Amino acid sequence: MPHSDAFETLNESARSNVLILCDHASNRVPADINGGSLGISAEDMNRHIAYDIGARETALHLAKALKAPMLASRFSRLVIDPNRGEDDPTILMKIYDHTIIEGNRHADASEKQRRIEAYHRPYHAAIDAALGAITARGEVPVLISIHSYTPQLKGRPMRPWHIGILWDDDPRIPVPLLQKLAENPGIMLGNNEPYSGELRGDTMYFHASQNGYPHVLIELRHDLIDTPEGQKKWAAILATPLNEIIQTL
Repeated sequence: MPHSDAFETLNESARSNVLILCDHASNRVPADINGGSLGISAEDMNRHIAYDIGARETALHLAKALKAPMLASRFSRLVIDPNRGEDDPTILMKIYDHTIIEGNRHADASEKQRRIEAYHRPYHAAIDAALGAITARGEVPVLISIHSYTPQLKGRPMRPWHIGILWDDDPRIPVPLLQKLAENPGIMLGNNEPYSGELRGDTMYFHASQNGYPHVLIELRHDLIDTPEGQKKWAAILATPLNEIIQTL
């Protein structure tokens, strides 16, 4: 599977029926987007508004532990959000957590469409291709999506959870995962926290829910995975129960 300006394939020699996804892996702004700048500070581009801090590296550790291929975006969520449907009004954000995204201020419908065609669709086409390769082998795909979230939005309360398990109406992975993680008293779990996993049109809905594939979206608080040590630690915490669950599917 080729790499592109929109996505990268990692651990690609793996032949598992599990596919690891990282929708918000990068804070990169491609050169064709305002010359590679969204007109906000480097500090803001390194905040959670631009990407999921630590998620790519944690997801890669998990992919290696599960011997699974991984797909990750190569563009900032502020360019166009790959975890939103094309008709979602939040797919191109002009203000996010009190920061005005100057490079998006004048982005009109045609510019939004251009970004969708250049970045959003190729990423999702790569997911479709990876799933197609699994089903062509006569196997049922299993999707695991790794995200991270900020401990606190501006002006909002602190978020206490270490891990949030996000899911819709398919309990096959999330329910036993919650049960197994709950055996560790040091982990504060969120069940559909800090967000609901029932977002129509998001990546998991489009590729997993609609196809009936087992899936789960895992949110990690990003202050836990913003170092290499934290990334390895939390990937290992997830790998053991996920591997046990996958074997039962």
